[in-house]
Amino acid sequence: MASDDSEWLELSTPTGGIIRVLKAAHPRARRLRLTVTPKGARLTYPNGTHAAQMTAFLRHHADWLEQKLGEFHMDSTPLPRLRVGVPTTFPFRGEDVALDWAEGPYPKVEQHEGGLTLVIPGPHSRALLVARGLLASYFEAQIRRDVSRWLPGYIPQINAAPTALRIRPLKSLWGSLDTRDRINLDLALALAPPAALRYVLVHELCHLKVRNHSPRFWHWVENLLPEHKEQRTWLRAHGSELKMQLDRLVADVAD
Repeated sequence: MASDDSEWLELSTPTGGIIRVLKAAHPRARRLRLTVTPKGARLTYPNGTHAAQMTAFLRHHADWLEQKLGEFHMDSTPLPRLRVGVPTTFPFRGEDVALDWAEGPYPKVEQHEGGLTLVIPGPHSRALLVARGLLASYFEAQIRRDVSRWLPGYIPQINAAPTALRIRPLKSLWGSLDTRDRINLDLALALAPPAALRYVLVHELCHLKVRNHSPRFWHWVENLLPEHKEQRTWLRAHGSELKMQLDRLVADVAD
């Protein structure tokens, strides 16, 4: 059963564990929505939703919820948080790279053999915020560069094109296609091998033809990217780590 208090729901899982789920009302929410991030599980619900509805919803998704939380290794040692001047390593385009720091007249990211250097003007109170913004912008630019190379080859094959490309951190998805035919991609894909990014792009492009995951949809994916199963498997195996890495680099920044 799930117990209810002012902020949390507790769910007994099929394997005998207890999962705490943060609940949050949202004025524009139209339905119950469950998301899982490296920080835990969250249930967003419309104002006026009865507690019994939330409990039933969590019970229905108990297996999925336990699996997703397991993928994030919630009990594992936290990743080292980003600190100004302290070198670290992280995955970038599928390879482990070094991140170091330097002082310069204006903020920028310099790429060199084996890693990246964050150039930050002299020490100041907003240095961490600047560093986080630099990395986020750099990751987005890498994704846009790859997508701009691949799109011209795919658009004629599907005879359709997205109206826009938006790149930002996504909590649990790798990509989506909205009702206006805009493709959304997870910023964490900059950390994955380019082949995995290509798969997610192809996946969302195929939703321009088929809006569901029927056999017809997967037929389109197979035609455009025969090796899609390999990349899908890779993301399932390594995706949670990438999302945690992105979180500590561009969102979870400490002094």
